[in-house]
This record gives sequence, structure tokens and C-alpha cells, in this order.
Amino acid sequence: MNEHARYHHVPEVPGLVLGSARLTDTGFDRHYHLDFHVGFVTEGLQRHRTKGESFLLGPGRIALMPPGEIHDGVAEGGGAYTLKTFRLSQALVASVAEEISGRPAELELSGMLLEDNGTVSHLRELHEAMQRIVGPGSLALQSQWTTLVEHLLCQSRAIVPEIISGSLSALQWSRVRDYCFSHIDQRITLDDLAGLCGLSRFAFLKQFKRTVGMTPHAWLQRLRLEHACALLSRSGQPIIDVAQAVGFYDQSHFNRAFRHAFGVAPSRYRT
Repeated sequence: MNEHARYHHVPEVPGLVLGSARLTDTGFDRHYHLDFHVGFVTEGLQRHRTKGESFLLGPGRIALMPPGEIHDGVAEGGGAYTLKTFRLSQALVASVAEEISGRPAELELSGMLLEDNGTVSHLRELHEAMQRIVGPGSLALQSQWTTLVEHLLCQSRAIVPEIISGSLSALQWSRVRDYCFSHIDQRITLDDLAGLCGLSRFAFLKQFKRTVGMTPHAWLQRLRLEHACALLSRSGQPIIDVAQAVGFYDQSHFNRAFRHAFGVAPSRYRT
């Protein structure tokens, strides 16, 4: 496979740039970034050198690289490798850190190598999904993004997360439920729902799950699919119209979600 490098700016997360590079003979000379980098290798091995130390970045490992830290990266053993990165501006990291910790603070970010297959898997899924954000998927991505950044910043010992206790009040839950019912055909974001409750996104995620027993995305997706069942049962609308009426803007995504929930395709449900 030929060498290549691609970058994708995520419009829904200002200050975030996704990188993807396939490298063989060439690597990265000694350099530094002004942003906070999260890097992981999906294929092959990269030899990474920083602060006089050397380590291998391969499957199951995550490199956290703070602004200003000088490092390089070359293929190990002459083989090719594929590197994926999240590049977070300092302003974005500070904003998320303040939301998670509940207070503004001067961050002391340090370089670190994490070994965590589960987190790598989630990062890879998020990296791919963020390059094709469509329709109702934004709530899921925002939730996953907030949770993963919290985990990584805590692992790097940059912040101590705020302890979120309690659950949503009856009024807050009513506002969220009513809003989702009345906007089911529209794009609903984590910011929308947290704002209804007067909470940060981080606090809302914790309290919603404690209240309902599901994540906001899982609960909302089930609501959309239940409404789809009702429409399929009592109308002859084309399936694409049903999908759009409950907030799915991608019919293939709707078909997959429906089959996963009910065991049959939407076309079989109405027969």
C-alpha cells in the first residue's frame, strides 16, 4: 500500500483534527506539537522516542503527547504501519477538563504510554465514526467523545473528575422526555439535553444513566425505533419516509438499528 496522510477537521468539535497516516520507509523526524495528541497504531509497529527513552507503539497501546514535547516516530523493523491520531487544541482540552473537573485549572499534561485494548477499540470506532457524522448519530458521538476524553485525561493524571452524585429530578426528566418526543424527527444533541437540565454534559451523562438505567443515546434510539414500529403498523409510508420521520437520515443505519432491536428488517415488520 502506498504511503499517505489525511486530516479531517471535525466541525461539531471545534479544535479537534483527526489524522490518519500509512507510513513505510519514511517516518517523523524529531518534532513537537502545539496541541495535545492522542495516537494509536492499528497495523504494524512504530518506534517512538522521547525524553531519551524509546518504546514501541503497536496495537493495544495509546500514546498521549502533550504540547511542546519533542519526539519522533519511525517504522520498526522496516515494516509499514498505520497511525491514527486525535489532535486536540489546548483550548479544547482546557474546556473539556474544566467541564469534567468542575473548575478551571492550569493543566499539567505529561507524555504517557497506555496499554488498554478496550480504549483503543473505542478510539478506533470513534475516529471512524467522526469522519461520517450524520443525523442522530451526533448524540452517540458526543457522549462517547466526552467519556473517552474524561478517561484519557484522568489516566494522564491531568485532572481529578468532579464527583457527580444524585440523579435527574422529576422536572428535569420530564423536560428531557417531552423534548425528545416533540423533536423525534430532528437532530438532538447532548448539549440540547444537558441544557434543558441546567447541567454540564459530563454531569448530565452521569445523572441520566443513574436515573434511567440507559445512556441518553440508547434511550433515544429506542424511542425512535418504537415510533417507527407504530408508523410501519398503521401507514403505507415508504420506509425511507418512516426513517426520516423518526430522525434517521441514513436508511441503511435505520435498517441496521431496526434489525438489531427487533430481529427483522423494517420491510418484514409490516408484512
